[in-house]
Amino acid sequence: MFRFPTGDGTWRGRTGRWWARTGRWRRRTARLARQATAASITSPDPTDGTPPGTLDPAPPRRARRTNRRRWAWRPGPAPVITLLLGLLVTLFGVQSVTGITLLPSGMPFGAPAPPRKFPVLESSPPVGIGIRSLGLTAQVHPVGVAPDGTIEVPASDRRDEAGWYSQSPTPGQYGPSVIVGHVDTRTGPAVFHDLAGLRPGSKIEINREDESVAVFEVNSVKRFDKSELPVDRVYGDFSRPSLRLITCGGRWVGGATGYADNVIVFASLVSARHT
Repeated sequence: MFRFPTGDGTWRGRTGRWWARTGRWRRRTARLARQATAASITSPDPTDGTPPGTLDPAPPRRARRTNRRRWAWRPGPAPVITLLLGLLVTLFGVQSVTGITLLPSGMPFGAPAPPRKFPVLESSPPVGIGIRSLGLTAQVHPVGVAPDGTIEVPASDRRDEAGWYSQSPTPGQYGPSVIVGHVDTRTGPAVFHDLAGLRPGSKIEINREDESVAVFEVNSVKRFDKSELPVDRVYGDFSRPSLRLITCGGRWVGGATGYADNVIVFASLVSARHT
């Protein structure tokens, strides 16, 4: 390192001399900047007419570029599905209570929708049944529960009569009123022999003990394996007065089973009258 005189009686190397000059330059630059700032505050600018004591407006900031995406909430499929299901449940509830059509017909699980307008009748046991399209007229008597836990059927010597399951609502009350009958016996065809030929829209008239007639309209006729009977569908709908006619069908398997299937008519109350 070379040493050189500094003017204050000391010696410094070249590095010290460079830092000394750099320090003086920095101090001079700072002093000039302070003088320029003071002049801009206290003196008017003759070129733009800015009044004394006014700072020059700051230059506009340059817009910062960013690659961040703005986050925006968008509903996913789960909230939408939940909302739709809630709306459907609400509409079904209002429709079943008021009878006002809020949903397209045939919507519940692909099954034909029952007629919307209906009366509700007081309790009165059935005493007769008539189905004009089948040429059927028969007496109805109450039946209970068989020893095996199934619905009791009319005795073989009453094959021309139908049995009303006394644990179900009477025809015209809220819920499914259940009437059963034989399709045939050893002596020949029985009361519900032609039940499988009933068509949607056909009328079923039930004569009641109080001398009123409950008129039902057929919604559908279904056949189910006896081991796969849809219990809730047959016995569980209490949204309106309805009727279930049940008999045997399908192939004959013998024994305690008899026929392999059950034929079930689903019908809904549409009107009532007095005899």
